[in-house]
Amino acid sequence: MSKAPLSFGLRNITATAAPRTLMDESGAKSDPIWRARVLTLFPEMFPGPLGVSLTGKALEKRLWTLETLDIRAFAHDKHRSVDDTPAGGGPGMVLKPEIVGRAIDASLAGVPEDRTRWPVICLSARGRPLTQARVARLARADGVSLLCGRFEGIDQRVLEAHGVEEIGVGDAVYTGGEIPAMALLDAVVRLLPGVLGKIESTEDESFSAGLLEHPHYTKPAVWEGRAIPEVLLSGNHAKVDAWRHAEAEAVTKERRPDLWRAFRDRETGVAEPDPAEEPEQSDANHEPPTRP
Repeated sequence: MSKAPLSFGLRNITATAAPRTLMDESGAKSDPIWRARVLTLFPEMFPGPLGVSLTGKALEKRLWTLETLDIRAFAHDKHRSVDDTPAGGGPGMVLKPEIVGRAIDASLAGVPEDRTRWPVICLSARGRPLTQARVARLARADGVSLLCGRFEGIDQRVLEAHGVEEIGVGDAVYTGGEIPAMALLDAVVRLLPGVLGKIESTEDESFSAGLLEHPHYTKPAVWEGRAIPEVLLSGNHAKVDAWRHAEAEAVTKERRPDLWRAFRDRETGVAEPDPAEEPEQSDANHEPPTRP
C-alpha cells in the first residue's frame, strides 16, 4: 500500500493581500533564522519542490519560513485585473505598477528598511546572472522579497521606485518567475545554518572557490571497464587534493572560460585577454557577409 504524501503541515492556500506562511505554527520556533516572501499570481505553486528533501526538512524545523502574497489580491477592480497593454504597442501584456507596488509594500511589512538585510528581487530574464557569491550574501541577510513576473514584463517605474534588483537564472526565458524563484531559494536555504549536515561540503562546490567542481567517483573501483583514477585510491591526501584542484581547473577552463579568466586574474593579479575580443575568436568572423 502506497504512503500518503507528506504535507509538512501546509495550510490551504487562498488569495491574500498579506504574507501567508506555508508552515504550521505549532511547535515552531518563534524567531526563524531566515524568511522568504514570494509575490506571485500563482501561490499554489509553492512550496512545490521546496517542501521536500533538505529544504523541506528545514522548512518543517523552521530554520526558514516561506510566505506567499497573491499579486491579484491587490487589484481593486471587480475583475481583479493585474495587467494592461504595453505603452508604445507590441505583443503581450504588462503587470501594472500600482498593483505590483502595493504587493511589494505588503511584503515589506515588519522587515528591516536596510535593503542589504532584506532585498527585493525580481526574477527576470534580463536580470544580472545569479551567482554563488550573491546566494551567499542572501543567506547572510534576514530574508528576501521575491517578485515573480509574468506576461511580457513589469512596468519599469515600479521596479525603479522600489529599488528592485533584477536577477536571472540562466540564459533562458521562463513562463514566469516562480521556477527561478524556487531555484534561488533552494540555493540560499542550503547555505543556512543547520540545513546541511556538514558545512564543509559546500567549500569545494562549483563556484565556491571560483572554479567548477572536480569529478566524483565511488565504488566499485571498476565499472563497465572504467576505473577510478589511481590517485584517488592512493591514500595520499596531498596528491588527491592536487588532482582535484587540477581537474577543477581543467573543467572550468573547458566549460566556463569566463570563470577561468576571472579565477586566473585573481590568482595572478594580471588580467588575461578576453578570447571574445580576439579577432580570430570573435563572433563577428562567423557572421554572414552583409549584402550590398
